[in-house]
Amino acid sequence: MALRLIDLSQEIFQGMSVFPMHQPTFIMTNMTHEENMQATGSKTLGFSARNLLISEHGGTHCDAVWEYKPSGATIDEMPLHHFWGSAICIDLSHVSPSQYIEIDDLDSALAKSGLTIEKGDIVLLYTGHYDRYFGTDQWQTTYSGLSYKAAKWLAEKGIVNIGVDAPAIDHPEDLDFSGHLVCGEYDITNTENLCNLHLLVNKRFLYFGLPLKIRAGSGSPIRAIALLEE
Repeated sequence: MALRLIDLSQEIFQGMSVFPMHQPTFIMTNMTHEENMQATGSKTLGFSARNLLISEHGGTHCDAVWEYKPSGATIDEMPLHHFWGSAICIDLSHVSPSQYIEIDDLDSALAKSGLTIEKGDIVLLYTGHYDRYFGTDQWQTTYSGLSYKAAKWLAEKGIVNIGVDAPAIDHPEDLDFSGHLVCGEYDITNTENLCNLHLLVNKRFLYFGLPLKIRAGSGSPIRAIALLEE
């Protein structure tokens, strides 16, 4: 069986776009090759490294339930099956950024995909936001998001992770943060700032988005990938 690997992760760099409430990313030189050679006395080989200052929610990342539910599990406590496994991607790119993603939108997209949601699935929502607005002033402000009823509709089907190609699974005008609220109610995670979901629309595949094992972490940057059978 031949598998195609698709990278779903955004690049990490100083100046990258970060959700307004989170720490901007800084990358600093720890030691150059030349400095290391001088420090060790080696005449043949020097080592270089950099330091990262980055939010647990910087770039492509997943959330711990604890982020939005004080009694929930932190990232190191969450079961790994929330972050890898069988996944599907459905097309919500027709939903206007001024509108919420509703149950009818999900139901229709699922019907068009020819797929079904199974218990334990990871569901990725292709909104087209990355394709349209990444790198622009509208990236952090102009995207659709799940209504409370739509997020609950997904959670009640037994999914463990909701992923999206936007800064958040919530609509930016939703001060109830409905998608995260539902994730807290059902003790599931969500994954934000994905990319390349257009390559996975209406397909089932194997998804990996493993978090760093950060003690008491509220979330973690991830290297998200899909393995697609060819």
